[in-house]
Amino acid sequence: MATKLTNYQCPACTGPLHFDPAAGKLVCDYCGSAYETEEIEALYEEKNQAAAQAAEPKKPRKPAEDSWDVSGAGGDWGDEAEHLRAYNCPSCGAELICDDTTAASSCPYCGNPTVVPSQLSGALRPDYVIPFRLDKDAAVEALKKHYRHKPFLPRKFREKNNIEKLQGVYVPFWLFDADADGDITFAGTRSHTRREGEYNVTTTEHFDIQRSGSASFRRIPADGSTKMPDDYMDSIEPFDYQELEPFSMAYLPGYLADRYDVSAKRCARRADTRCRASLEELLRRDVVGYDSVTIRKRDIRLHRGSVKYALLPVWVLNTRWKDNNYLFTMNGQTGKLVGDLPVSKGKYWAAFLAFLVLFLLVLNLTGAAKAVAQVIGWFVEAMME
Repeated sequence: MATKLTNYQCPACTGPLHFDPAAGKLVCDYCGSAYETEEIEALYEEKNQAAAQAAEPKKPRKPAEDSWDVSGAGGDWGDEAEHLRAYNCPSCGAELICDDTTAASSCPYCGNPTVVPSQLSGALRPDYVIPFRLDKDAAVEALKKHYRHKPFLPRKFREKNNIEKLQGVYVPFWLFDADADGDITFAGTRSHTRREGEYNVTTTEHFDIQRSGSASFRRIPADGSTKMPDDYMDSIEPFDYQELEPFSMAYLPGYLADRYDVSAKRCARRADTRCRASLEELLRRDVVGYDSVTIRKRDIRLHRGSVKYALLPVWVLNTRWKDNNYLFTMNGQTGKLVGDLPVSKGKYWAAFLAFLVLFLLVLNLTGAAKAVAQVIGWFVEAMME
């Protein structure tokens, strides 16, 4: 990588450009000019074409029968690597890619403040990107709203959780296309009860139910980062894939991009599982009118298609409280947020004892209520933690 790094520059004043999610454009930090990403990309078209001509195109291998076709996923960065910088976290091993003007002061995954630059090598260029729609102010406000109406949240956590350290990260995802067809045999029952003299007689009928069907799946997501928990990424889905854009470095300024460390081949099992489960659910929905339904036999066949590599927008905050890490992630496109919160034991038990006082007063046990109220006083200090 070249020693001197460059970035997209404003055609009007040559100042650095950054992507503004609200405007959906590249905005100059100095003169305030705004440009469409396509417009700036056109200025670098000649350079990109030269890089493409310099690289001998590789003939894609024909995929094995019924296997995922990864031949079209991503490509080489070429001369664009000159505009990039990679950061390695010595604590958790995260490798993040950004443009040469983005300041990375801490790791978004573990919060380690020591993030050092390294050479960019072996990174796969994404096929697509979904640009950030929500900026940092919107992410901060969403997280503050998440804290509201949480009576057992420690006050000091609310005040000292470094909420301003939210980082915008483009998380790597593999997008799988597939078709599936299958046959499932269900066992169903219906029960009828009738009165015969002094007895209730229940008759249970048993049925063999067969369903066959097919389904097409497009862009099944599987995140390609071991640092980002899969359940967190599943929880902030779905992304609106209608907003997928061909990848452009114009979307990187101001954000980090996580480099994938889980290959498409390793992620394929998750895609297979989601395909099978989705077709099974679709066929199960068609079995109605029974008291109970169980699967006796299933035969689901997958016809695996192409795989693409995409970067999807996520706001990330990793904060530490009393020797525990708490991770918050928010969909940078839709605003859907997920994260764990600590619980103040003092507040929890104080609330429990307060409820007990009210309960005892209802039972007219005044003496016992006064004793419990005295215990509550001991918890006041804990409530103020």
